Amino acid sequence: MVNLTVRVLSRPDVTNLANLHRSLGPDYDERVLPSIVNEVLRTVVAQFTASQLLSQRDQVSFRIRKSLEERARAFYITLDDVSITHLTFGKEFSDAIEAKQVALQVAERAKYIVEQAREDKKSIIIKAQAEAKSAELIGKAVRDNPSKQIVDVPNFCSFP
Repeated sequence: MVNLTVRVLSRPDVTNLANLHRSLGPDYDERVLPSIVNEVLRTVVAQFTASQLLSQRDQVSFRIRKSLEERARAFYITLDDVSITHLTFGKEFSDAIEAKQVALQVAERAKYIVEQAREDKKSIIIKAQAEAKSAELIGKAVRDNPSKQIVDVPNFCSFP
């Protein structure tokens, strides 16, 4: 469901004013414009997806204008301006966009958690390697100097 409001500024074709009033009467604009505007809007909007209506609004407006000018010309009406003043979508579309945004945020959060777990794993590996190196150095020192007694062994790495 698309809600679209269009502003149309029109005037009668002065060269065919007599034909216009004879065939349609003085209220020509109230009789012709609403029907041709609705017809053209439905035709043009059906050619675009919802996201294209938003991203290609200028092109949509251009097509609406060209189609309306062509249709109005058949009724001796000249269009001075045609512009989209309001474009909204139904609740279902808005809900779908919101659900998509939530899903993207959840996916980003999951990616962050995975990356954080990888970094934690690297940190644990580095700490374990440091502990192993420390133990190796202490063992080597004891082997190289068996006569010396080690009184205090500092803890270079600790685990939380």
